[in-house]
Amino acid sequence: MTTATLVVPEDDANLTADIVKDYIKQLRAIDTYDTYAGWSEAKIIDPVVLTKERKQKIPVVGDPDEITIARLKAYYNSVATLIEKKTGLMAAPIVHLSHEGFGRALIMVGKLVVVDKILRDTHRFGFASLEDLVEKTDKLIEKAIGLIEKYNNAATD
Repeated sequence: MTTATLVVPEDDANLTADIVKDYIKQLRAIDTYDTYAGWSEAKIIDPVVLTKERKQKIPVVGDPDEITIARLKAYYNSVATLIEKKTGLMAAPIVHLSHEGFGRALIMVGKLVVVDKILRDTHRFGFASLEDLVEKTDKLIEKAIGLIEKYNNAATD
């Protein structure tokens, strides 16, 4: 049996980013069989990084497996957690997917939808690098915080 090569180095600076730390915490929380026991943070987050080579190995059309769906939900849970930490307001993630991997991810704060993402090809969910994960998430959270500030009445109801 061959072991897959990790693309996330153990000393990657992005492992200290808030989203990565929280995402790893979420992934550990859904690991009911202690598969991640003894694993480094880099090894836990590594499957979320889809390099071009890794993406080419995934068929263009396909249904997402349970592990990929769990990773997707853990990501949006992490985003909601960070929005909550930064605003002090409860953020609730909602992920709805068909069996084919099409759907929507929402994060609500009060009555305000602060994240609305159309999901397609979720069987290929991932990020090009940890840096890409951090950058995209930071933009998503900044936009959410901007909406909360602009529509504070809806967010606090």
